Amino acid sequence: MDRAVIVNALVLQALIAAQEVMGENGLHAVLRSSGLERFVNNLPADNLEPGIEACEYARLNEAIEAFYGRGGRGMLRRIGKASFQYAVREQAALLGIAGIALKLLPERQRIRFILNSMANALKKTNPQVKAWIEESDDSIAYLESTCAICHGRKSEQPICHLYVGSLGEAVQWATGEEHKIVETHCLAKGDPYCRFEVGEACSNA
Repeated sequence: MDRAVIVNALVLQALIAAQEVMGENGLHAVLRSSGLERFVNNLPADNLEPGIEACEYARLNEAIEAFYGRGGRGMLRRIGKASFQYAVREQAALLGIAGIALKLLPERQRIRFILNSMANALKKTNPQVKAWIEESDDSIAYLESTCAICHGRKSEQPICHLYVGSLGEAVQWATGEEHKIVETHCLAKGDPYCRFEVGEACSNA
């Protein structure tokens, strides 16, 4: 994925979500430490023009995790949740959820719908993206082989915590119940893709 890019609309979504969770000073600190100081008091436009490279987005995620130390993973999940909430408020058309009556569908179909919507939205913003849904009789998962969160990073453990938060919030939005999201595979570990499996509703666990 040479010179892979993230479009302005998605960068804006991530930075607004980060500022909601971290505060302005926290956001500015991680922007500077990740080499993205050009966005300090200068957020990108809400369009589909190239915004940053995937390696820069990966550095931003790494900087947030480092900034909060042991609490970094939880903070990234919170930012992921806020990121999806922003998408629902401001980018419903891109996400393909405007006017959808999900309450009429069985739960599994709701989960499939929202996961496909997220994959399709990413593909609309960048044709390089490879994201898809994997289903079996007892599981449903979201996969991406072009994940920018862990682009170029190496880890023994899955590190796409922001993605976990965003997918978890998406599934809760679609079903009305919280489901545990587990990252079973990660590009940073040397896996061929990042894979996020949707668990049972927490109230049923």
